[in-house]
Amino acid sequence: MPPPASDLVVRPVRADEHDEVGRLTVAGYEADGHLTRADGTYDHEYAAWIGDVAGRADDSEVLVAVDGKHLVGTVTWCPHGSAFAQLARQPFQAEFRTLSVDPRARGRGVGRALVEACVDRARRAGLTEVLLCSLTEMTTAHRLYRSMGFARRPELDWTPVPGAHLWGFALALPPDDGSR
Repeated sequence: MPPPASDLVVRPVRADEHDEVGRLTVAGYEADGHLTRADGTYDHEYAAWIGDVAGRADDSEVLVAVDGKHLVGTVTWCPHGSAFAQLARQPFQAEFRTLSVDPRARGRGVGRALVEACVDRARRAGLTEVLLCSLTEMTTAHRLYRSMGFARRPELDWTPVPGAHLWGFALALPPDDGSR
């Protein structure tokens, strides 16, 4: 088991970590039952997609949270123009996807650190809105997002495949007035 979060660092994934981060992503989704369909079957197609870190890293920025020597979480940062952006359609927007925390490392601020890294990237790029979509049943994630200032945006809700209803969330960032 990884040690308690003390030396948590968020950084871009390295190519030699793609497979391990893919397994971590799938494990996080599996632990919460998000890869089991309503009819009880396993969603192999979605598991393969979220496990394909190398594929996402080609057109987005995959970040990892590392605690000491242990990979404990990941998120995919999708700036405007990324083929993986589902909601961000305007140049002032970006989004993140596939946030996943190793089930053994939960409750230690890993998810928050990954979201903060995405928000920091948005600020540095001068963006004014960070978007995300989340399965309706991901209530723990929703609490995290709301605690960080994200608001529900029902007009962003959508259903990519039958049985997978996604809620939209947005964080408005003030424009940089040059005082920072």
